[in-house]
Amino acid sequence: MTSRTGTYKRTTGETDVSVTIVLDGTGRASIDTGNGMLDHLLGQLCRHGLIDLDLKAKGDAAQTGWHHTVEDCGIALGRAFADAVGDGAGIRRMGHALVPLDEALARVALDISGRGHATVELGISGTTIGDLPGDLVRHFLESFATEAHVTLHATVLSGINAHHKAEATFKALAKAIRDAVELDPRAASAVPSTKGTISA
Repeated sequence: MTSRTGTYKRTTGETDVSVTIVLDGTGRASIDTGNGMLDHLLGQLCRHGLIDLDLKAKGDAAQTGWHHTVEDCGIALGRAFADAVGDGAGIRRMGHALVPLDEALARVALDISGRGHATVELGISGTTIGDLPGDLVRHFLESFATEAHVTLHATVLSGINAHHKAEATFKALAKAIRDAVELDPRAASAVPSTKGTISA
């Protein structure tokens, strides 16, 4: 089977981001966004989703903070993901996961629907996790979902530590993605929609 691979490069006056993603990977991660916490969270996505990811980003964080870099990484990853999924023929399409990390418990449900939407309730706005403002975790997930054309619901059900909440969420996202992109042997090459398409 040919590995499903997507690429995207985004260059603006604020950032320069390049992404290559392999859905049928081994969990290999080569990530450098300039933000250690974002790198860590994306590494969880790779390891637990068995996704290979090359992501490099340079931005104007020194001048304006992390907003532009985090947002554009979400946009670029979403577009590369959509490229890798293609028409979605044969995939299971939907996935979900419930993941604990110590006292934190995160739930993610994902539908590769062709319709970008995110409902994200993590309870970490107003915090800083390492060098990453907590609310930018929400914004990253929203940007990713919009550009990947997926419906994403991510909720932290319980927890105290902001780091644990964010990491549990990305681990749950990884598991949900892994289930959703898995090829269904009973569906062969069928597009998983009564419409006949999941394209945006």
